[in-house]
Amino acid sequence: MVSIILSLLLATIRQAAPILITAIGATFSEVTGVVNIGLEGMMLMGAFSAAVTSFYTGSPWAGVLAGMISGGLLAWLHGILSIKYRGNQIVSGVAINLFASGFTIFMLRVLFHQSGNSPAVAKLPTLFGMSILVYIIYAIAILAHIFIYKTVTGLRMRAVGEHPLAADTVGIDVYKIRYFGVIMSGVLSGLGGAYLSLGALAQFTKGMSAGRGFIALAAMIFGKWTPIGSIGASLLFGFADAGQTLLQQYVKSIPPQFIQMTPYLLTLLALAGVVGKAVAPAADGQPYDKNDI
Repeated sequence: MVSIILSLLLATIRQAAPILITAIGATFSEVTGVVNIGLEGMMLMGAFSAAVTSFYTGSPWAGVLAGMISGGLLAWLHGILSIKYRGNQIVSGVAINLFASGFTIFMLRVLFHQSGNSPAVAKLPTLFGMSILVYIIYAIAILAHIFIYKTVTGLRMRAVGEHPLAADTVGIDVYKIRYFGVIMSGVLSGLGGAYLSLGALAQFTKGMSAGRGFIALAAMIFGKWTPIGSIGASLLFGFADAGQTLLQQYVKSIPPQFIQMTPYLLTLLALAGVVGKAVAPAADGQPYDKNDI
């Protein structure tokens, strides 16, 4: 019994890690006023780039860097469409998700002549039975909270997210702050993807983000747009994910398809409980044009 509980606890921490780091990325974007629905695509692209780079270089750390860069590039594209051209942020995010899904499948065929998964790649080292990236992710989450709430840049980010006009009036560059927040969301989502392909599995598989980007978005909302809140929410979703895996091993009477939907059902229930209670930044999702002043 003790071994089962310990196994569940460790699995919860592991399963929560990619959700958490992506939720932290979402926080960086939305606290500056830009909605990023494209987290799923950035995560998927990060996983793919990390696996490919690790395969060709033999270095998983080079793969992690590549995953972060690819996620950041997609986020930069989202920023151009949403910030510079004031496009619909939801549509831009959905387009990025669709692009990443199709692009990764296409490149799998081009590079490895298969559409399901890549060959095995060099995996990240482990510490006490968990990928070292897990520890880094939780450390980043704590540092992100300190950065957003205890530094001048963090104060400017929150000011831009609440009232960009007032922030602009006192000399804060709204565009620069928003680009920073959006690109950080992509970099961290790419890191979450790199964990999936190099820390958890040691290969890339088609669609391996498996909705975690959307669950991360829910974790951010459930955590009330704060990194510390996202830690708790991500652990909750990680527990559901770990629990369904454990249930499939020990409970054979319940159809596995029903058990597999548990994390997504919990996401719906969690959001239903916080809708109307969690308050987003006042200017979240609102384009800003300095010429309108």
